[in-house]
Amino acid sequence: MEQLRHRSRATLHDRLHRVRMALGLALQAGLAAGLSWLAAHELLGNPQPVFAPISAVGTLAVSVGQRFRRTIELIIGVAIGVALGDLLIYLLGTGAWQLGLVVTTAIVLTIFAGASVAIVIQAAATAVLIVTLSPTTQNLEIPRFVDALIGGGIALLVTALLLPLNPLRVINQAARPALDLLAAQLDMTAEGLRRRDRDGVQQALERLRNNKEELANFSEAIEGAKETATLSPARWHRRDELTHYAEAADPIDRAMRNSGTLIRRAVTLIEDDEPIPEPMPDAVGHLAESVRLLKHEFAVGEEPEKARERSLRAVSEAGRAYGEGVGFSGSVVIAQVRTTASDLMVASGISQDEANRWVRQAFGEQDRPSGPAEPEPAPKPPTAPPVG
Repeated sequence: MEQLRHRSRATLHDRLHRVRMALGLALQAGLAAGLSWLAAHELLGNPQPVFAPISAVGTLAVSVGQRFRRTIELIIGVAIGVALGDLLIYLLGTGAWQLGLVVTTAIVLTIFAGASVAIVIQAAATAVLIVTLSPTTQNLEIPRFVDALIGGGIALLVTALLLPLNPLRVINQAARPALDLLAAQLDMTAEGLRRRDRDGVQQALERLRNNKEELANFSEAIEGAKETATLSPARWHRRDELTHYAEAADPIDRAMRNSGTLIRRAVTLIEDDEPIPEPMPDAVGHLAESVRLLKHEFAVGEEPEKARERSLRAVSEAGRAYGEGVGFSGSVVIAQVRTTASDLMVASGISQDEANRWVRQAFGEQDRPSGPAEPEPAPKPPTAPPVG
């Protein structure tokens, strides 16, 4: 029962979080639907302006950052559907098999022309409407085209002027799941290294591999924020901050991938029973804390100096671990700590060359501890590979 209550609370929390994330879009869609219906009905005299609110909602429902393009595609798709529907009705008449032929033709021709999925869908849907409604509704073609234009235009108007979302808030909300995921799995890896818990580290690796949704949402949010800052005069002053976020997307993606390599090698390290110096899990834990600090400083609009300091502390601990002695997989873990720290520092707003220089200084020239002579010389300290 306790587990059931915990799951219920977690599920409710997730649902409320999704509602908060989508509330702005829901308000925009409702406002755009109502205004597009009023514009088509009151201003243009269309007694049944069904397609205008549908077009408005269809434009807003697309992934953020693509709404202007979606409006253009909406109009193109409607034009193609109207043309094909009218032509085939004129040649073949109406009926079930004619409807099937019209839809098939619309899809094949638009795909052959290299159109996007949105244009294909709009062309096919409009062709269906023309074939099924033309026998009972006269002069449907022009209102359908005008409705598409009105709906898409009002959707852009709502997005840009009437109810523009705060672009930085949108990005912060989208970045949080991606950064929380990375920090949590690095924490789990650090704890797994301390306890030599191979299964725990493997679980962190599998969870981090399933990060496509978080990264896709983050990238879409950045594109949507850039579109809002371009179209909305009220958000023009946010352009510099948005540029910083946009430049952080790629290094965060690289930090995800390099952390995946780090965690995978940590699994092998434990399986091969290699030495795990105490500073090694500390270094991974500092990386996790650097991610959390980066998320916080981004959210409050501060210069991410604390995140940079924690990244360099992770590198310093990695240098200590290397000096105490590691095996082959351990040396790869150390190298990936350096590379991931470099990625996070670039995400914080410094150049790649400067990040690499600071990482080299923090790592230092570590020597192997003295001991019995070995048949082969000790490997050189790992250096951060070029990132890009």
